[in-house]
Parts: sequence; C-alpha cells; structure tokens
Amino acid sequence: MKITHRLLIIASLLTSLASTAFAQTPPTPASDAQRPARMEKMHQRMAERHHKHLNELKAKLQLQAGQDASWTAFEQAMQAPTQALPRPDPAALAKLTTPERIDQMQAFKAQRDAHMQKRAEATKTFYASLNADQKKTFDVETARFMAHRMGQGIGHGHSMRP
Repeated sequence: MKITHRLLIIASLLTSLASTAFAQTPPTPASDAQRPARMEKMHQRMAERHHKHLNELKAKLQLQAGQDASWTAFEQAMQAPTQALPRPDPAALAKLTTPERIDQMQAFKAQRDAHMQKRAEATKTFYASLNADQKKTFDVETARFMAHRMGQGIGHGHSMRP
C-alpha cells in the first residue's frame, strides 16, 4: 500500500512538472514588420566587413601606382550586387510541374553562375597584374578567406582539409 501511495505521489508530481513545462509560452518570433529592418542591418554589417577586408587586402598587397586601375576594377566586381540575386519562391515552385521546376531552378543557377563568372574573371585579371610577392600574399589571404567561408578555419589554428 505504501509503495502504491508513493508511486501515485511521484506520478502526480511528474505530471504537474510536465504540465508547467508545456504551459510555458514559446518565445514569439519577430514580426514580419521587423524582418526587413533586421535584414537591412545585417546587409549593412556584411558590406562594412567586406569593405574592411578589401582595404586590409589592399594594404597587405602594397600596390604600386600602376596597379590602381586593376585594383579598382577588381574591387567593383567584388561588391555585392545592388539588387539581391532573385531567390526561388517556394510557393510558386510548388505550383509548377517537376520539369518546370527543374527549368526554373536551372535559370536561377544560371544567374548565380553568371555573377560568379564575372567575379572570377575580375579576380584573374587583377591577379595577372600582381608581381610575384603580391601573388603569394593574395594566395595566402584569399585561401584564408575561402577556408573561413567554407568553415575550415584556416588562420585560426586549423589546417586545410583535403
């Protein structure tokens, strides 16, 4: 009898604890009205960081006067597009047939690839204007940046993964 009584007390305590945990209201997500402002702040911070990294790279490269034009072209190509690249609308994609969705996704990919190609060509053109020491510096700095973007942490005490 005592064991049954204890089990009932324990069960009721557990039930009351569980019910209070479920009764707590979850944190409310930020309203849709606040989202554009947050996104704008985030884009602004990213642009500032990007500008800072480009300035640091330029200082490390110790460019000569004759390299200013190639740097300017490179810097302009590396800027974020004035208008964000379009993203697929999941609701619109859901209404399409599978072949139409594939075509739509390939069109989005083609736009991103064209933007990336523009940056790649500008980088190669700028790289060709550098001397041997500058190329070494550029290689080290861009490898560190790319590894950081890929989550590999080069320059943060980790080695590059194969």
